[in-house]
Amino acid sequence: MSQMQSVERQLREMILDLEIGPGERLTERWIESRFGASRTPVRAALLRLETEGLICRDGRGWTVSPINLAELEQIAVYREAVEVAAVRLTCALSDRSVIDDIEAMLDSCDDDTPREEWHSVGMDFHIELARLSGNDFLFRAVRDAMTRLSRARWLEVRDEAALGRAWTEHHSILAAVRAGNADEAARLLSAHIIGSRDRLVTSLHNDRRGLRARGFAVVAA
Repeated sequence: MSQMQSVERQLREMILDLEIGPGERLTERWIESRFGASRTPVRAALLRLETEGLICRDGRGWTVSPINLAELEQIAVYREAVEVAAVRLTCALSDRSVIDDIEAMLDSCDDDTPREEWHSVGMDFHIELARLSGNDFLFRAVRDAMTRLSRARWLEVRDEAALGRAWTEHHSILAAVRAGNADEAARLLSAHIIGSRDRLVTSLHNDRRGLRARGFAVVAA
């Protein structure tokens, strides 16, 4: 792994895990010192993260992009289109036994499972379901959309009721896919994506003051 790739990976993880909060300023000098990297690979890593929407320019420095409520609304529309298309392809597979692996992944989470794992499995559910479609473009679209949602979904996993609801809906979607019922799988997945969006946006909007007090920037547009 090159120095640029190492810095990019570690910075991405820190941003997505909210170790570096939305709205927090970054300097190239701090990054160079933190990761023992030289200026050129640091700048290249920052440019890569900028294309993902995780950071943005702030004068001569950089800022971790705020959580944007309008963007969350737009991503949900995008996700609904690509994930429903992917799940219909998955339902058409002759061998759907691979669904067992995704179900086992969901079942691996229990009361003793750290929140970090719940977050990761919830993301992987959507990504792996899209991977099964066999369409690389749909798979990459879903993966990229979930990456952009990752920070906001970290805040959502604090809600026990939201987690339980999401897991129930995930299992219902898998049951429809296992049965090869494309219309039902599409309906359930669509409702899950839109419902999750509505709850997340409402929660973030209502908690903007508390999040701001913790140093997290949340904007409405």
